[in-house]
Amino acid sequence: MRKRGFWVGLGCVCLVTLSWLGWTPQANAFTEDQKIFLQAWRIVNQAYIDDTFNDQNWWLMRQNYLRKPFDDRDDAYDAIEEMLATLDDPFTRLLRPEQYRSLQVSTSGELSGVGLQIDLAPETHQLEVVTPIAGSPAEAAGVQAGDYILEIDGFKTQDMALDEAATRMRGKIGTSVVLTVEHPEEEKTEKIKIVRDRISLNPVHAQLDTENSDTPIGYIRLSQFSANATQELKTAIQKLDNQGAEAYILDLRNNPGGLLQAGVSIARLWIDNDPIVYTVNRQGMFDSFYADHNAITDAPLAVLVNKGTASASEIVAGALQDNHRATLVGQTTFGKGLIQSLFELSDDAGLAVTVAKYETPNHTDINKQGITPDYEISQDPITVSQIGTEADLQYQKAVNLLKGNSVIAEAT
Repeated sequence: MRKRGFWVGLGCVCLVTLSWLGWTPQANAFTEDQKIFLQAWRIVNQAYIDDTFNDQNWWLMRQNYLRKPFDDRDDAYDAIEEMLATLDDPFTRLLRPEQYRSLQVSTSGELSGVGLQIDLAPETHQLEVVTPIAGSPAEAAGVQAGDYILEIDGFKTQDMALDEAATRMRGKIGTSVVLTVEHPEEEKTEKIKIVRDRISLNPVHAQLDTENSDTPIGYIRLSQFSANATQELKTAIQKLDNQGAEAYILDLRNNPGGLLQAGVSIARLWIDNDPIVYTVNRQGMFDSFYADHNAITDAPLAVLVNKGTASASEIVAGALQDNHRATLVGQTTFGKGLIQSLFELSDDAGLAVTVAKYETPNHTDINKQGITPDYEISQDPITVSQIGTEADLQYQKAVNLLKGNSVIAEAT
């Protein structure tokens, strides 16, 4: 299960593999457009987690679509999207070539756009803002975590795939996009014009807090599990340790996840010799990831979580909680316990497919349930500038727990 991976964009958590599926001799009779459809069908047939395919005859599905003529590649893409929609799984989806290229840009650590991390609300499938990226045009324009994006440049987002929404919000620096945004907390909807800019994807913010406690506390906020997140976090811990940190707060609030492998590697920075996560495929077979005796600190640790803490973030939070390594403070997490693999199609498109689910070290399936923190602290939305201040009730609770190393006693 230790496959090579990279971070898949705004709010989508994926274990990524590349696959080339060879054609059978019979495939030579098909058009190129039909071959693309068939390749997508085979990938789902072999990899999708539910081998009943949402209680459907998947072979009959193939036959029915092949009876329809495809006039061009867009027809084939439309057929693939219709086929995938029958699975009723928003995370299994087609990435058309331009969407796939945008995804690759996002893995470089820098892109141009509005600076929003987005996901689909689990119950309504509405396009929801997980969090605006700090310093981004979206944050400056007043878009907040928990807002719903109803339209992008007049295009309704209902039933719009995450990748399409992300693509529409990205664009050249200096160009603008108009978002129709619903603020649930304020019960109002407004149109917001945002000028795109370069977005830095540095995932780690760290500082030493010596004001809120007699115990010097290293505060680390991790915004995403990208390819460079582990090294950045390791560097931050070592720097804070050199500055005299005696305890740590790891802030995973509004972190939508990212690479599974990054989640495992980051958990290993804190856990020395325990299970981190179990994965379960459609045959019910388990694979496991363990710590490898390379933890770089055993200092007391508190972890901040909320409803925007998802996927790889939940892997880390669950591992730290179940292994009694840290105390969790905040609100119940998002509840995304599914793993997607990204398969590359032969025409530079891609296919994201749900291939497995994961369980925490205590074999808890958190999908659609989330992780309940040890201390539930509700909190009204705060701005980035208010994090760590008196307005940040969850942070203040974590500080109080860390005083006198009490978090170790609580955890054990």
